[in-house]
Amino acid sequence: MPRPARLLAAGLMPLLAWVGLAPAAVAQMPASPAPAAKVPAPRPAATPDPAFEAARAAFEARPEAERRAVQDALVWAGSYNSVVTGAFGRRTYEAIGAWQAKAGAPVTGLLDEPARAALLAAGEAARRAARFTVAADPATGLVLGVPERLLSKRSRVAGGTRWQSPDGRVTLDTRAYAPGETDLDALFAQGAAATPERKVTYTLKRPDFTVVTGETAGGKFYIRHAAGPAGLRGFTLAYDKASAREMDRLVIAIANSFVPFPGEAPAAAPRPVAAVAEPAAPATGPAPATGLVVAPRRIVAVLPGSCPGPLVAGEPARVLRRDESSGLALLDGVTPSSAGTAPPALAPAPAAPGEAALVLAAGPDGPTVTTGEVAAAGLLAPLQPGAAGAPVLDRAGRLLGVVARLPAQPRLIAGVLPPLTHPLVGPAALKALLGPDARTAPSGDAPPLTAGAVAGRFAGAVVGVRCGG
Repeated sequence: MPRPARLLAAGLMPLLAWVGLAPAAVAQMPASPAPAAKVPAPRPAATPDPAFEAARAAFEARPEAERRAVQDALVWAGSYNSVVTGAFGRRTYEAIGAWQAKAGAPVTGLLDEPARAALLAAGEAARRAARFTVAADPATGLVLGVPERLLSKRSRVAGGTRWQSPDGRVTLDTRAYAPGETDLDALFAQGAAATPERKVTYTLKRPDFTVVTGETAGGKFYIRHAAGPAGLRGFTLAYDKASAREMDRLVIAIANSFVPFPGEAPAAAPRPVAAVAEPAAPATGPAPATGLVVAPRRIVAVLPGSCPGPLVAGEPARVLRRDESSGLALLDGVTPSSAGTAPPALAPAPAAPGEAALVLAAGPDGPTVTTGEVAAAGLLAPLQPGAAGAPVLDRAGRLLGVVARLPAQPRLIAGVLPPLTHPLVGPAALKALLGPDARTAPSGDAPPLTAGAVAGRFAGAVVGVRCGG
């Protein structure tokens, strides 16, 4: 049977499971003949960038400790605003180029021995000027770097230590919680709570750590917590906007130095995260996205106009049906064994502007939950590239829609993604796609869920999707 005759249903996120399409209903969908349709010719894979590949080869030839040292020096030089991992990606490449331009050298992204030595020396000079000291905090047991030139005042506070600038405009607090004293969900909900005076600009929720950043009228804040067998440990950094030029760089350095449980085996300790890990390499095709598993071997996603060889969890998938106007597509592909979660029902009514929302996206290290709010033109949230096609839920876990396509490389500000308005594929398109199989939640109020509860309930229903070459 020709491929056009097999185009059957739509969506880049496994949205059918979320809206309650029964597995049997999907399995019994007839592959009836369809009118012949013109199938777009596959786009050729993007040509690798020789300059980038040469820079990556040179960088990766170095031992891991030396690679990390270069990234750390780039942080102190004000050119790099991501996680120090030793892995080479587009941000490291661009950071090296930015430092070369600042130094008046040819911009190549490659560091020869003299340039590398100069960069390391510049980074070390900036670190020493800040008196940046990485040490264990006796009050909590965590390890953290502190710019002691700026934060010269030190005192004990309940459950931790406080470092503060002499004028009180910059404060760094550590805190430890014993097992059972509180949980990560509660701390995340508290940190991510927005008020008229407090704007949350970025959130990241994983099973073992959370990150929240935001702003007030006169300041900024960064909150990081991690969970382990010894309980919870974390820190909060707050600073006046007048000091943002210096502190935005120090936030990255402090976050990269954070080791919550230094005595544990590396596998048990969460990796320090400044904000967003950099891509491992420049994309050679459409950016990865999120799919929603709606039934065995059925995934709903949002695909670009030309998507040759879609992959679900790295395995080839087949397009069954597609809605060109919304980009929704229904895929037949391998679904993970964890995708046995009962799907959420569609919200009974469109969300009102200002309503709180949660976005559940697939990521390389597991699902992430991002908070946002409904806007007149879509969703206002600091979303990462992999959130394209991710389900958007209200606080009761009801499906408001899915995220439409995102820019492949959203711009970072001070090391974090700013909240932007992203278009949504709403309930009407999903209902039109699913027809009688679409399940709508009852009207009326429903008990609110925490971001952690949403992640725990539906994490098994999201899976990574990308277009192959």
